[in-house]
Amino acid sequence: MLGFLAANPDTGRTLFGLTPLFGLDPAMHEGDRIAGPLTGLWFVVFVLPMFLLTPDYPAKDRLREAVRIGLNDLRTTLKSLPARRSLMAFLIANMIYTDGLVSLFAFGGIYAAGTFGWNTIQIGSFGILLAFAGTIGAWLGGKFDDRLGSKTVIIASLTILLAAVGAILLISRDSIFFIPVTPPERGATLFSAPAERAYLVLGFLIGLAAGPLQAASRSLLIQMAPKERVAQYFGLFALTGKVTSFIGPLLIGFITAITANQKAGMAILVVFFVAGLALVMRVKPSR
Repeated sequence: MLGFLAANPDTGRTLFGLTPLFGLDPAMHEGDRIAGPLTGLWFVVFVLPMFLLTPDYPAKDRLREAVRIGLNDLRTTLKSLPARRSLMAFLIANMIYTDGLVSLFAFGGIYAAGTFGWNTIQIGSFGILLAFAGTIGAWLGGKFDDRLGSKTVIIASLTILLAAVGAILLISRDSIFFIPVTPPERGATLFSAPAERAYLVLGFLIGLAAGPLQAASRSLLIQMAPKERVAQYFGLFALTGKVTSFIGPLLIGFITAITANQKAGMAILVVFFVAGLALVMRVKPSR
């Protein structure tokens, strides 16, 4: 996308210095907007091998009976949850800090666009950096998980995320931790301003912590969930990571709107990570 389609509206060039393919108009952001249809096409093409070539188990029950059995299993799992206080605390913690993480990924580029005036190429490059850092972080997190335990990795990851968010709130166009620096100039080299580079470093730290946080959370759930109900608890785990995922972005947008200040909106992430960290501290993993 960045190399061949999405272009800087000022220069009309992509990240590779090319004019957009298919005659896409940078001024109309056509290279950005085509990402939606291309993503849909990507899903269709790469899901076809699964549908066409992957064997499946035959259905054991009729649909209505399967739904009834599934709902009964869910009811049993939910009734047993209060007796497993540590596991319930972990699921709630996962819900809270996942909301914070989703919001951070959703608004990290938007915040940079508002602070530094980044366009699609810069925001996209920032996203690639986060994904690359997340890959490294997940690999390192797996090593530390084996040696120190999943809970320790989660606590360390949340601590890094808290520090990174706090540092981001202390960076502006023309200052880093209240120290004046040269602001970004329009048309300058990619990420040439000191504040932009500092933001990239913090973005790398966020990616480095996000990978192990998500991986170690799954690892911890395996240790804590009863073996006969691992699938059900993974379902609850997935649900807690999604059911409230709108709350973080909604709060950031609302607070930003009423204060007319991006920093005030992003500051809500501190609350999410602190609350999640406090709950994780109370979790007692199974041996």
